[in-house]
Amino acid sequence: MKQADIGLIGLAVMGQNLVLNMNDHGFTVSVFNRTISKVDAFLESAAKGTKIIGVHSLKELFTTLKRPRRVMFLVKAGQAVDELIAECLPFLEKGDIIIDGGNSNFADTDRRALDLKKQGILFVGSGVSGGEEGARHGPSLMPGGDQEAWPAIKGILQAIAAQVDGYPCCDWVGNGGAGHYVKMVHNGIEYGDMQLIAESYSLMKKALNMSNEEIAATFKAWNTTELDSYLIEITSHIFKFKDKDGNYLIDNILDVAGQKGTGKWTGINALDIGMPVTLIAEAVFARCLSFLKDERVKAEREMPPAVVEAFQGDRKEMLEAIRLALYASKIISYTQGYMMMRQAATDYKWELNFGGIALMWRGGCIIRSRFLGKIKEAFDKNPSLENILFDNYFKGEVEKCQAGWRKAITFAVEQAIAIPCISTALAFYDGLRSARLPANLIQAQRDFFGAHTYERLDKPRGEFFHTNWTGTGGNISSSSYNA
Repeated sequence: MKQADIGLIGLAVMGQNLVLNMNDHGFTVSVFNRTISKVDAFLESAAKGTKIIGVHSLKELFTTLKRPRRVMFLVKAGQAVDELIAECLPFLEKGDIIIDGGNSNFADTDRRALDLKKQGILFVGSGVSGGEEGARHGPSLMPGGDQEAWPAIKGILQAIAAQVDGYPCCDWVGNGGAGHYVKMVHNGIEYGDMQLIAESYSLMKKALNMSNEEIAATFKAWNTTELDSYLIEITSHIFKFKDKDGNYLIDNILDVAGQKGTGKWTGINALDIGMPVTLIAEAVFARCLSFLKDERVKAEREMPPAVVEAFQGDRKEMLEAIRLALYASKIISYTQGYMMMRQAATDYKWELNFGGIALMWRGGCIIRSRFLGKIKEAFDKNPSLENILFDNYFKGEVEKCQAGWRKAITFAVEQAIAIPCISTALAFYDGLRSARLPANLIQAQRDFFGAHTYERLDKPRGEFFHTNWTGTGGNISSSSYNA
């Protein structure tokens, strides 16, 4: 029987396109799907005339693979991955490699890598971004797990990945769940980018009364500026697209946004590691609010928004303010994402290449954009950069956006239009550059009602004090800890 370079299990849209991509790059792929008819249908349609091998059982799949046997999963995250691993184990030998290309939780990937290592099986969790087009023509790939597997899979993954300036948008991320963690943060930033663009659209449509064609032209023009990105590009196309009845499709799409969990995981983990990833959290909550459609319709009827005067100012000037607000907020989103990855690297003992991650995101993925090259340059200049905003380029970019950023937010407030992500981005920026925040009052309150202690400005960090605020309380303080 013909021997395959790699096997792939899961022939949904992403799986089929990745297989075709591998085939285009000269690799022989053996494919299996739990619903056998999908294998046959694939071989008779998109895979017809290729070297792709279709099999009808897991046992048959593993007999077709060269050693060390490499098999990639593209199945639903969670229990389905664990069940598939259990089903594959009887056919695996020491040194064989499993690659989970789904959107798995990084903690699950960490656990699976450790468990399989004990059995001699090498496990890799790889983020895959780019949607069906990326999978077919070059995705961004973020592999992590058991590094012993990397030499055996590097050639395949880097060949099929997107290429930018001669570099593949794929490199080894780190051990354990590092690859899926970086993909999780990528998706969180994606949530933020999409919400920021949606908020800009809301201001154009509701406050500036712009037509869909005008909005499309605006996003097209913005894509020639610092905002040059995949999401801005496709947004300009969306606003021009007409339905079969000749009407603009965007106006007939229900305003309820779905989610698959990675944005939520980002927010939860940010809380776990104590990172203020406020923009991504607001983007997730904005989708949650969108889901309350019936409640929102009732609220608008019973609590109608304030009546505001039609905009009478310079529309071109206001559009530039909105563009600057979007750009500055986007920088804040990436800043928060990188803060999160830096803390995770410390907490989980990963050695992440932050400039390399920016390079992986420059092509193929949903958040690919021009300024990722600037992030790469920032970390090339200073690999230990603790915050993107400390880089002179980004510090200057945000500073030049400030006036427009504040103007756009003020305009939104006056027009009674919610822009939660743009607003929280500015709040984060102002908070970050405040050497003194009002948290001293919070700590005083905590000590007053719960004897939780506080530190003093006139004493070294790490010394804790308790005050008997009323004269009737005790002098015993609560132990100090962080949840």
